[in-house]
Amino acid sequence: MNPAGGGRAAYPSLAGRRVLITGGATGIGAALVRAFAAQNAHVGFVDLQAAPAAALVAEIAATGGSAAFERCDLRDIAALRAAIAALRARLGPFTVLVNNAANDERHEFLDVTPEFFDDRVAVNLRHAYFAAQAVVPDMRAAGGGTIVNFGSVSWLMGSADLSVYATLKSAAYGLTRVLAREFGSDNIRANCILPGWIMTERQIEKWLTPAGESAIRERQCIKRALVPEDIAKAVLFLASEESSGMTCQQIVVDGGWV
Repeated sequence: MNPAGGGRAAYPSLAGRRVLITGGATGIGAALVRAFAAQNAHVGFVDLQAAPAAALVAEIAATGGSAAFERCDLRDIAALRAAIAALRARLGPFTVLVNNAANDERHEFLDVTPEFFDDRVAVNLRHAYFAAQAVVPDMRAAGGGTIVNFGSVSWLMGSADLSVYATLKSAAYGLTRVLAREFGSDNIRANCILPGWIMTERQIEKWLTPAGESAIRERQCIKRALVPEDIAKAVLFLASEESSGMTCQQIVVDGGWV
């Protein structure tokens, strides 16, 4: 593939790298898979949605890229570990991890039950911890690596209808700082991306209203919708050696909304 095609930046340090992405079948995750494949990286991703994942793998193969998929319910840590092991066997040890998978289902604070809370922890945070645990030995053996966790501007904003999600996304930055401190001496970097409202198909279908879009645009410094590719571009930079001096940071990509 031509990583510089279409006017995109090329990151030679990503060529040949083994990249693991969680939640890679649709939305931001699919944009990440495409972006890393376009840099000639070998991409492995996990997701629960088999049909769009298979279509994405076929799409990338047709353009000369390398991507592999394992179906996995990320709430099941044993299944996650098995999926990562299977992808490692196919692609080789991972030196880039992107903890993208999450679900921002809206909820009312007073309606949240302990069962719902625990399920949201499993969906939005716990798998990120154990995915990192699974690949840090790969990175140590390789002499370094990069972890990119996904937070959200929702916790900076104190979003009223996302109390559990926002709480867990703030914890993603805490996890990032712990990983950066604990494994920095192994040349492992960890940073956290905080997306704003990104116009994925799911967001448009489920949550976006004309009033909501107008409110975003009024506050944003950049007067346009942000799309998954905007996040992928930032993640590529953080995964590459061009950001080799950056770790323990949170990077907001929201068009100046917050």
